This record gives sequence, structure tokens and C-alpha cells, in this order.
Amino acid sequence: MASHKVQLYIYDLSGGMAAVISPMVIGKKIDGVWHTSIVVYNREYFFGSHGIESCNPGATALGPPLKIEDLGETQVPYTVFIDYLNGLSESTYAGNTYHLLNHNCNNFSQDIATFLCGASIPKYILDLPNEVLNSKLSTALLNLVQQLESSARPIREEEEKAHKEHSPDFDQLNSQIEEARYNSFLLEQRRKTLREKLAKKERKKEKKRKKILKEGGEVPAELKEDFTMADTETVQNGDAHISTEQEVEAMEEEERKKEEERKKSREPPVVFKDLVDVKSEFDSLLALIDGKLSPEEQRSMEELQQYMIGDEGSWALSDGFLDFVGRLLNDKEFPVDVRVKIMNLLAMAALKDDVILVLHQDRKDHVLMNYAFEIDRHTPEEQQAIALFMVNMFENLSSSEWLLYISEWTYNNQQTSNIRVTTKVAVHCLLSDLPVLQDRGSAIIHNLACKEKFRNFRIRKNFPEGSLSKVFDDVAVELTMALLQYFNSKPPEEQLFRCMKALGKFVQVSTQEIPQLVQMIGPDPKTFKGTSERIDALIDQISTKL
Repeated sequence: MASHKVQLYIYDLSGGMAAVISPMVIGKKIDGVWHTSIVVYNREYFFGSHGIESCNPGATALGPPLKIEDLGETQVPYTVFIDYLNGLSESTYAGNTYHLLNHNCNNFSQDIATFLCGASIPKYILDLPNEVLNSKLSTALLNLVQQLESSARPIREEEEKAHKEHSPDFDQLNSQIEEARYNSFLLEQRRKTLREKLAKKERKKEKKRKKILKEGGEVPAELKEDFTMADTETVQNGDAHISTEQEVEAMEEEERKKEEERKKSREPPVVFKDLVDVKSEFDSLLALIDGKLSPEEQRSMEELQQYMIGDEGSWALSDGFLDFVGRLLNDKEFPVDVRVKIMNLLAMAALKDDVILVLHQDRKDHVLMNYAFEIDRHTPEEQQAIALFMVNMFENLSSSEWLLYISEWTYNNQQTSNIRVTTKVAVHCLLSDLPVLQDRGSAIIHNLACKEKFRNFRIRKNFPEGSLSKVFDDVAVELTMALLQYFNSKPPEEQLFRCMKALGKFVQVSTQEIPQLVQMIGPDPKTFKGTSERIDALIDQISTKL
């Protein structure tokens, strides 16, 4: 008799939210709100409020399963199995028998697994509902889970077509946007490099002229020539053609004005400009690593000095600069202070308007974001430096955009992206026991929430429906959960103001889910009435959305 593989598809209806919510709502952590199905005979079978349904494996609106478990092999003929299902659909598992807690998809999967191959689905899935969900969960959360369950439906052919038309691949979209930005930055870098080189040559000539005049000599003819005519270079990129320093300066001035206009139109970010003495930090770093560097790494230290102390542009940093940074961050032979000081210096570099050109060197290896991704494994001093770096990245529009990129990569067998790392750092810091990290975490979340909306409709229309901000709905939910938990710690007025302002933005981003979470979990923002006039004003705005 033919054998057929029997698999269990496991989904988390909450999309990871259960692990965050459950400790606050039910006093116990649960890893997911599990939905399961059985895949056999090349079809996926599951039970819900619409009865028994089937589809091609992985073709429900839930997308791919979180996990797949092999349950065994079955020799039950397909026709016998279909007869068995038909009988269940008219009796035990008719649509009107569905109950979220007592008779659900997981009970169905258990019965089907037993029938097909005598197997059982994992105990942690079967044990989840009764004692945890029955007594303590609020009606609002039960309704939310019920809504999530209803999304476990097959995507019909016409629905799948509409889904593809209205929900393009975000990764592909973002990659295209990033590539366009990157090409623009390459051109900008060439222009800035030319301008810096021309200015540097002029400074050298001026020094020579002064030295000769001081010694009473005669200035050579080549030093008397108009620099802008004598040292003209050409930069080409497509249709762009820059042939004189005056044209470079004109373009730079135009870009500067555009950048200033954009900055004026946005809400000012919270940044920390005076926490680090750059020269002292650099000297301390140099003392810690002196004699331990290769010749190439020594040159990178010199480049860092030019960039941070010599006030040179990012053109001073070579292509291998981030390889050097990567060694300082990952070589455990160096003391912790080395990692702290290089991150502090990068945090100050984040305030420079050309730092984006440095960040784009990290498109391949993700040195900086991989280090930040492990913030919960670093020492408190490193965590503070990472948080400072991320807060200050919001000083400039281009670097704050970089923090929100959604293109993914794999790190330590986990999928991540810039926006995921940024969110993780923000939540970790806000919920830390250290006041310094709470301060910087509140600043990151404030800055994230206040990012200006996309004005380009062709880009904005490709975002999830209802998402009006560059902070996607799911990110807003995760950050809101952190805010609500933080509110229970009675935060200082400044941090409370930042967080309440962020919450006000999030209820505008996700007009249904965020208000529901606030009402369901609390505390009610009105409990903070009377803290200050500016907080009272924010609470009034939020209350209109709840």
C-alpha cells in the first residue's frame, strides 16, 4: 500500500505579539496563539468557524507556517480519508461546533493525526487554552484572537490575484527605493569628494604662498593662478556633468537648501549632542589599541581622526574603514571599553550630515546593525553606546531613513532588517532597569513615531492598508506594547512626554489595533492627567481616538 507523509503546520496567529502581551495580561508568558493544520496528500486541512477547509499547503492568508513538524506516514487511502472528513464535517467538526477555547483547529489536528498515523500533536499546543485563556483573558482579547482566527482562510484564486495586485513584495519595493537612493548618494559622494579635494589643494597652495611670502621670496606663477581654473576636474554620472568648482558649489548649495526645508517641515528629533568629548574619547581609544593594529587598521584610525577631529568629510574614510570597525566590535581580545568608545565616536559621527555615505558602505556586511541586534547580550556600557548611536542617527533625514530599511538578511540563523534592529533596541532600552537606557529608549521611540509621512503617493500606496507612516503597523503595535508596559513604572515627566507623544502618533498609524490594545491592556492615559500641561494636551488628543 502507498504511504503518504503526514505533517503538522504550526502558525502563530498573534505574529509574535502573544509573547509580549501575555505577561502583562495573564501573568504568564505564552509563546504564541497557535493555529495548526494537517498537510497530507499534497493538501492542507484545517478547522475553523467556517468548518473544515482545505487548500494548497501554505496557501492561507496566514502565509507560510512558523514551523513544520513531521508526524509520520499514513497508509490510509485518499478516498477513505475524504469519506472520513465528510463525516466529520457533518457532525463533530461542523462549522457551528467551533469554539475558540474548547473545540478548535488544534483539536481537529489532533484527531486527524491520530486517525492517519496514530500520532499526537505537541503537548504545548494542546495544553494552551483552558487554564490560561479561560479565567483571566479579557473579553476584548478573546475577540481579538477570534478575529485573528478568521484570517486562517484559504486564499482563493481571485483573492490571491487581488492580494498580489494590491500587496506588492515589500522587500523588492524597498530594495528598489534603496538602490535609487544609493545611486543618488554615489553621485553626491563624487561631488563632495571633488569639492573636498579642490578645497584641500587650495589650502595647501595658500600655505605655500604664506610660507614663501613670510620668507621674503617670490610666489611662483602657478601659485598665483586662479585655483578654480587651474585645477578643474570632471565628474560624470549619466547625464550629470560637473566641470567646475563653481558648479559643484552651486549644486551643493541647492541640496543644502532642500535638506534644510525638509528639516524645517518635520518635527525635531530628540538627540544628544554634548554627551561625548570627541577628542578625549578618541585619545582613550587610541591608548587602548595602540600597538595591536595592522598597518591598514592604523590608517583607519588616522582616517577616523581626520573625520572626527580634523573635521574632514566622509571622503577621508576608505572602503575598508568598516572592516576596521568590525574588528573593534567583534574581537574579544579587546577590552569592553574599546567597543564602548568606538560606538560613542560613531554616535557623534551620526550627527554629521554625510554619515549616510559611511552607512552605505555597510550594505553588504551589516557590521553596525548586527552588533546592535545583540544589544541584550552586551554589557550595560555597550548598550548605552548603542542607544546613543541610534538616537543620534535621527539628526539627519537620510540616516534616519536608513534605520527604517526593511530589506532582510540572515544573522545567526535569524531573519532581521534595519527596522527590526531599530525596534528591538528601542524596546530593550525603554524596558531596561537603567534610567540612562530608559531615557535613550524613550528618545528612539519618540523619533520613530515622529518620522514624517511619505508624500510620494506612488510609494505610499504600496504600504499596508491603513499605514500612514513610515513606521509600519506591526512595528507600531510592538512599540505600543513597550510603551504601555513602561507607563506602569511611573516615568519622569520628560520621558513620559516623549512616550505619550509617540502613543499619539501610533493611534493615528493604526486606528483600530492600537486603540484596542490601549483599552485592553492599559493603563488608561487619563491616569497621567495633571502631570504637566503639555502631557494633558497629548492625553486629550489620544482620548479622542480611543
